[in-house]
Amino acid sequence: MSPTSSSTTNDMITEEPSNHRQVPRLTRRLTGFLPQEIKSIDATIPLKSRALWNKHQVKKFEKPDDFQDRFIDHVETTLGRSLYNCDELAAYEATSMSIRDNMIIDWNKTQQKLTTRDPKRVYYLSLEFLMGRALDNALINMDNGEDKANEQPRKVIKGALDELGFKLEDVLDQEPDAGLGNGGLGRLAACFVDSMATENIPAWGYGLRYQYGIFAQKIINGYQVETPDYWLNFGNAWEIERNEVQIPVTFYGYVDRDGKDTTTLSPSQWIGGERVLAVAYDFPVPGFKTSTVNNLRLWQARPTTEFDFAKFNNGDYKNSVGEQQRAESITAVLYPNDNFAQGKELRLKQQYFWCAASLHDILRRFKKSKRPWSEFPDQVAIQLNDTHPTLAVVELQRVLVDLEKLDWHEAWDIVTKTFSYTNHTVMQEALEKWPVGLFGHLLPRHLEIIYDINWFFLQDVAKKFPKDVDLLSRISIIEESSNERHIRMAYLAIVGSHKVNGVAELHSELIKTTIFKDFVKFFGPSKFTNVTNGITPRRWLKQANPKLAELISEILKDPSEDYLLDMAKLTELNKYAEDPEFQQKWNEIKQYNKLRLADLIKRENDGVDLIDRAHISDTLFDIQVKRIHEYKRQQLNVFGVVHRYLAIKEMLRNGASLAEVEKRYPRKVSIFGGKSAPGYYMAKLIIKLINSVGDVINNDKEIGDLLKIIFIAEYNVSKAEIIIPASDLSEHISTAGTEASGTSNMKFVMNGGLIIGTVDGANVEITREIGEDNIFLFGNLAENVEDLRYNHQYNGHEIPESLSKVLEYIESGELTPENPNEFKPLVDSIKQHGDYYLVSDDFESYLTTQDLVDEVFHSQKKEWIKKSILSVANCGFFSSDRCIEEYADTIWNAEPVKP
Repeated sequence: MSPTSSSTTNDMITEEPSNHRQVPRLTRRLTGFLPQEIKSIDATIPLKSRALWNKHQVKKFEKPDDFQDRFIDHVETTLGRSLYNCDELAAYEATSMSIRDNMIIDWNKTQQKLTTRDPKRVYYLSLEFLMGRALDNALINMDNGEDKANEQPRKVIKGALDELGFKLEDVLDQEPDAGLGNGGLGRLAACFVDSMATENIPAWGYGLRYQYGIFAQKIINGYQVETPDYWLNFGNAWEIERNEVQIPVTFYGYVDRDGKDTTTLSPSQWIGGERVLAVAYDFPVPGFKTSTVNNLRLWQARPTTEFDFAKFNNGDYKNSVGEQQRAESITAVLYPNDNFAQGKELRLKQQYFWCAASLHDILRRFKKSKRPWSEFPDQVAIQLNDTHPTLAVVELQRVLVDLEKLDWHEAWDIVTKTFSYTNHTVMQEALEKWPVGLFGHLLPRHLEIIYDINWFFLQDVAKKFPKDVDLLSRISIIEESSNERHIRMAYLAIVGSHKVNGVAELHSELIKTTIFKDFVKFFGPSKFTNVTNGITPRRWLKQANPKLAELISEILKDPSEDYLLDMAKLTELNKYAEDPEFQQKWNEIKQYNKLRLADLIKRENDGVDLIDRAHISDTLFDIQVKRIHEYKRQQLNVFGVVHRYLAIKEMLRNGASLAEVEKRYPRKVSIFGGKSAPGYYMAKLIIKLINSVGDVINNDKEIGDLLKIIFIAEYNVSKAEIIIPASDLSEHISTAGTEASGTSNMKFVMNGGLIIGTVDGANVEITREIGEDNIFLFGNLAENVEDLRYNHQYNGHEIPESLSKVLEYIESGELTPENPNEFKPLVDSIKQHGDYYLVSDDFESYLTTQDLVDEVFHSQKKEWIKKSILSVANCGFFSSDRCIEEYADTIWNAEPVKP
């Protein structure tokens, strides 16, 4: 794959066409030029041409009439509809395209500005971008801070749609969530691209355009069932298809070295056995109160030849489209199930396809500047979001050595100065590895390069620590094992980057003292740093909780909502935390949000109301929504629910009245949501347990509405925007030392929900910011975890009586009489297999802390509201704007380019 083989695009940074003398001047001006060329080209454009172009350029709408004209134009000409068949879907599409038109004007200006100024650019490589719905976010960001007469575009559009016969809320509901991510990794990337645009950082995101997302989650008989996520059924009004940007990507084949020099360090020719095309789709990303619009470029795989007519004519109908199907499978699904060999190969293929296409685009853009390669790190910063894009390190080395003919060591110096790596796990078993055999079959030249990278690296290690032979095997990129050697992708990312960062203070310290301690020993601590995660307040406060955002704006006397750019202003709320009138307004908004969630649950439950609305104000909404995983310990939560249920039943059996029971166990709704990986048996069993417990508790008329347990299927960003503002309490209860950071904890705090959590991930910093009195912490500390696990393994462990009763109830088969042993693996993981995630060790502490929660929520309501206000007042540190400023200053060395 040559880095000079791309065709042109209108980002003004593409390759010069070989036949540029025949290309019309105006077309050349739009399709891409060096900064120094632009003035001379402008001088050659005829005045009449310039006048025509300016006359017909798309103009922004500045008042309701302008929007309505554009809306009707799109309905009639783009969608081919009319007044008589314009339904809500058509209204959504026309509204989106109208708003996008405005955004594209700023997008073009941003790209032209960057071409002219030629600053250092940041490229954020993430396999996930969990963007959520785009229309509402775009409406918020339409206020670029320039037009003071039009500071509330959302209200203008709402009024304009009312006059057209549509409600904005109904139009917004037509948009499906973009199926581009799964959990915290993807949502973090989405928050970061938002903040990079808001902070005017010259940046592009690079990802994949998944046709079916990760999957659409359905719950059938309590089980998770994966179905395709048809999010693209009606197209995507927010993307721009770039059919002119088609980058060839190669797989398989062999390496050819002609001539006398046969060393792998010399330029080699990779002869590929299969080639597909990466086609670009651009997703504009607007900033808040700025006209900067950055770009998220997504790649879709297409075959070089879609249809084999000869095979079709010969009756071989199936194989006539075989190449098309093989190519399209690469970008069909996020995270193909890798429980089998073909799934592993497809997943590796997916990663290389994305890295190769993205890097090609980046290199093409740099080469336009005609700068020497030594200046590449001065102009380009590439951030690896986890290990998935680590192949970009190897691909850049291959291009520089094999195609650009640079010396190996000169090329490697450029590579290591360009990349930086964000680690997202402290668990050794979660670090990505690839079998050498599979890797060499798919990417033979890249395997050679990895061996050479490792060879030089281990030589340097041996020179520095000549007596520490064991260190070489521990630190090697190639893991030797009895069965098959593996490539440790995290190790490759560390060796190939100039900075490695964790995502919370505790996490960053743990990776230096545990999984990467040998690298700290070799490179020194300065290579390893911390940037605590953050979230965008535009999405997670303004968009998710508009009533709360409005109240904050009112109390801060900030009608322009500038606090969304400077979250430190929220500290002004501290002085209103005990104000009775303000507390009442605050609590009314919480009740409104709880009713919104009750409506969602009713819709999800076929119209059955599981929540007692008459008592919603004194019903505790306890919420845990995140990816389902044993280390996140949804099982601990559901065991706690079962314990509460058994205790209520015991009190009733002993003659207590329902009113007496309620004094001890007040009304509570436990809400779960999240997806399990398709091949993760234990996580899927946890989902089944939650639903089975719900079937029993929710249908037990004896306990009435004292306790409910609900699993919300297909948890996504748009549902999170309803769920999170409604929380009274949110659960972040991972085993200490396992959660890198978490960002859902930040979202809940920013919306006034209190946390029950372990001393893990960003909970540590949240506690520091909002105060120990405003968070409910429990459980063992990270420094005790390894000792506890060791004792479990060699000395066994005691299970507290409270948990034993829960496990006995689950083992009794009452939850699933048709299959009494259904949950035996979950029980055995605690009783027989060492309880790796320390559920038994933390269970009593968890129950005690839940009792404290009950007491404060039900008996000290004003104190609870005060804690809620103080949490929001002091959560400003967790804005993703702060994260991007830290990355730009300490890792990327990138400056903002303001309009």
